[in-house]
Amino acid sequence: MDEFALIRSIFQRPGLTTVGGHLDKGIGDDCALISPPAGEQLVQSIDTLVADVHFPAGGDPFLIGYRSLAVSVSDLAAMGATPHSFFLALSLPEVNSEWLNGFSRGLATMAQECGISLAGGDTTRGPLTISVHVQGFIPKGRALMRSGAKPGDIIYVSGLLGDACGALPYILNQKPVTTEAEQYLVDRYWQPTPRVELGQWLVGQGATAALDISDGLVGDLGHILKASGCGAELKSCNIPMSDALQKVCKDKALEAALAGGDDYELCFTLPACCPLPQTAPVPVTAVGVITPSASALLLDGIALSVKGYTHF
Repeated sequence: MDEFALIRSIFQRPGLTTVGGHLDKGIGDDCALISPPAGEQLVQSIDTLVADVHFPAGGDPFLIGYRSLAVSVSDLAAMGATPHSFFLALSLPEVNSEWLNGFSRGLATMAQECGISLAGGDTTRGPLTISVHVQGFIPKGRALMRSGAKPGDIIYVSGLLGDACGALPYILNQKPVTTEAEQYLVDRYWQPTPRVELGQWLVGQGATAALDISDGLVGDLGHILKASGCGAELKSCNIPMSDALQKVCKDKALEAALAGGDDYELCFTLPACCPLPQTAPVPVTAVGVITPSASALLLDGIALSVKGYTHF
């Protein structure tokens, strides 16, 4: 059995079959064939995760697979798209059926949770590297962009921030996990929740801009500000943090919530005249306001000194 056949076989097991949209032709030919629904646009994104850069190579393969797809589907959520299918390119230093089995089960579990189908992919020998190309659909002209924020818009985030950053000393084996709070942070790192339902909900709520928080709130909000030609002021007392993060990181918790990456929550803006309804599918928090000062980012009136994660 070749490596990709093993991955495919996991997806075909009872209870792990994905429920994504119909593929005219999926795995088995040189290309997949997909017919876009009438009146909708194709939304696509790709992420590459390198062992010991984006995840520890010695991690649980189930969790590596789960997280690899989750972080890519999060990009679809940020655009308000409905997930449809994904492609997997996997480089492996050697064939390890036990590792592949665990990885594929994690991948398939996340695929089932968000209703996305495996459409094809490739495997090759090399350093452990995972590339996931996801695609979905959204009604034409309705995608959430980074460029629509306006002065006076309210800035919101979903969920809680900083947990994945707080987990890093334990993920990297710099410290042993000894408390429930530490384990909570580790679990949040390995199993982020793509906010697909929230993204789709925001399309109908008049959201002016959105993205997912992969490189930290400060860094990613900066992308909205640059694309929109605006500034922002955040309120530190409004930044949502878990009890576990505050217990573990203490006086460093706020910095983790502002600058830490890998939370995969959504950051979005809404006009001030559109108060957020209480019917949001997940908890959301107003953390600041868009200002006219291009690219200026303040915290409690003072220019921020912390930065988000940078790849180079």
